[in-house]
Amino acid sequence: MRLIQRFGPRTLEREWGEEIIIAETPQYLGKLLKMRAGTQGGLQAHRIKEETFFLASGRAIVVHDDGQGRLLETPMGPGESYHIPPGAVHQVKACLDCVFIETSTPVYEDRVRCEELYGLRADSGLPTTYVETSVDDASSSQSESTKSVED
Repeated sequence: MRLIQRFGPRTLEREWGEEIIIAETPQYLGKLLKMRAGTQGGLQAHRIKEETFFLASGRAIVVHDDGQGRLLETPMGPGESYHIPPGAVHQVKACLDCVFIETSTPVYEDRVRCEELYGLRADSGLPTTYVETSVDDASSSQSESTKSVED
């Protein structure tokens, strides 16, 4: 018989607020993200990490590539959720104080900053932790790694 395990959440201070890790297993990661109004994360993509975030309270803007190399700003309200597959360029801006619930694959050191691709300055957010030639390579790397696992 398997037994339940207590998990001790841990809080990471970020320039935009707090990232509270509420679950961590080999299969998934759960976080509570508290963003202060007027702050934002960096414009980024992930090579392998896949995530979904749910806005529990507040108002935000999700910045994302439209697939044609243009950035769109989509308003986000409480009760809305977005899935971010590997390679998808994204950024979150908090219009009001926000609380997000994020679930993802437990992949670390997989952040590719994307401001330069759009001629923007990197004013906020964490730095690149994985260097690659393009975000498109990120999606194909994920497809190749998935393919090799399935073969």
